[in-house]
Amino acid sequence: MSLLNLTIAGAAQALAAKKFSAVELTTAHNNAIAALNPRLNAYITVTPELALEQAKAADARIAAGTAGPLTGIPLAIKDLFCTAGVRTTAASKILEPFVPPYESTVTRQLLEAGTVCLGKANLDEFAMGSSNITSGYGPVENPWKRNGSDAKLVPGGSSGGSAAAVAARLALGATGTDTGGSIRQPASFTGLAGIKPTYGRCSRYGIVAFASSLDQAGPMARTVEDCAILLGAMSGFDTHDSTSAERAVPDFTAALSRGVKGLRIGIPAEYRMDGMSAEIAALWEKGILLLREQGAEIIDISLPHTKYGLAVYYIVAPAEASSNLARYDGVRFGKRVDGEDLIDMYERTRAAGFGAEVKRRIMIGTYVLSHGYYDAYYLKAQKVRNLILRDFNNAFDKVDAILTPTAPSAAFGLGEKMDDPVTMYLNDVFTVPASLAGVPAMSVPAGLSAEGLPLGLQVIGKHFDEETVFAVSAALERAAGFTALPSVRAE
Repeated sequence: MSLLNLTIAGAAQALAAKKFSAVELTTAHNNAIAALNPRLNAYITVTPELALEQAKAADARIAAGTAGPLTGIPLAIKDLFCTAGVRTTAASKILEPFVPPYESTVTRQLLEAGTVCLGKANLDEFAMGSSNITSGYGPVENPWKRNGSDAKLVPGGSSGGSAAAVAARLALGATGTDTGGSIRQPASFTGLAGIKPTYGRCSRYGIVAFASSLDQAGPMARTVEDCAILLGAMSGFDTHDSTSAERAVPDFTAALSRGVKGLRIGIPAEYRMDGMSAEIAALWEKGILLLREQGAEIIDISLPHTKYGLAVYYIVAPAEASSNLARYDGVRFGKRVDGEDLIDMYERTRAAGFGAEVKRRIMIGTYVLSHGYYDAYYLKAQKVRNLILRDFNNAFDKVDAILTPTAPSAAFGLGEKMDDPVTMYLNDVFTVPASLAGVPAMSVPAGLSAEGLPLGLQVIGKHFDEETVFAVSAALERAAGFTALPSVRAE
């Protein structure tokens, strides 16, 4: 039995049965990372010694009979989560020397659950991107290949390193963050399950901020069940985060066997967009059929303001980024490039530390917040955002969940869309509306493209109703029977 091909649930059962130790499981992953990460670049920082220490502590918990479902499970942590004593870069050169003195709430909860940190996963710089090509530490390679081609593909973004690590068997699961689709789209591109929970379900404390009203942590794993296990440990109210919701955390795994019989599944007309590929349309129809065959009622719905989602997102998110990234000035932490005076030092530090995409979004955000444009752009975008939220609320008066495609295409080649930011931004067209509304949404692998690449379907639910999202996603997963594996993976 390969220790690298296990699910989290399967590994937990085997650890409990003493079939192998957490140290053995961690060592196998450390060795796999050493062999394959130089090619894939899924991790920015690896922590093999720390991982073994945590694995030994996990074995002690297992021996003492105090282990939980995540004790001894090796994870990749997106390098946007502050980890005490372990470098945290947000994939930006401006944070290259930063070692946090504290732990993010999400990673602290995972550590308390007994997980093992294998390292910090690569991402688009400050989570700004849909391809993982904007990282200051080089692009991540998708472990999947097109049929008959060795061309390098992107893993999606911004959580591309997390996705590549799990798909290539360099971790059993991973944390991600989702601002406009940054968990769901890379999950779709790499054949994984990934959920963006309701905004406020997971604490944002200790997560390097991109757009504070949109950022939300969530898990990525090989199965819907594994995501449910991870989200249970990641969720919960946190007094350190003013946007954290004081809601009880349900047993998400209990919802997996509910099925969909009697559920009303909405199909939004506005997601059938001009130019949608026949493959994506066929996958969507397949998903509708699979749910109908299991007893779900399919209902046509309308989300009329969906068409404004991308425009709203690319005003709101850069505006918040412009404000959040003002703290990187070379004074308190991170990179400093000395200048002739304070202003010159600010300018030199930010010019050297930020990449092109981050600079682009800061400039856009600063522009829409500037005097004379705030009302015309930012305020108007917030009003339309409220209309998008109202569309979802109205829809959920009629349906229990919504089914859409996750992404408009399969993974594309490294460099294929780099010269056209607008084309790149269109990757988020199906995921952004749920982010703007703050509702939970999950991507489930449901099929392969003609070129042999994974394609995902997205399940969207009501606020704080992740349980129904998991129930529908698990039903889709069982019916779709997705078992394909990437060609580049550790054995």
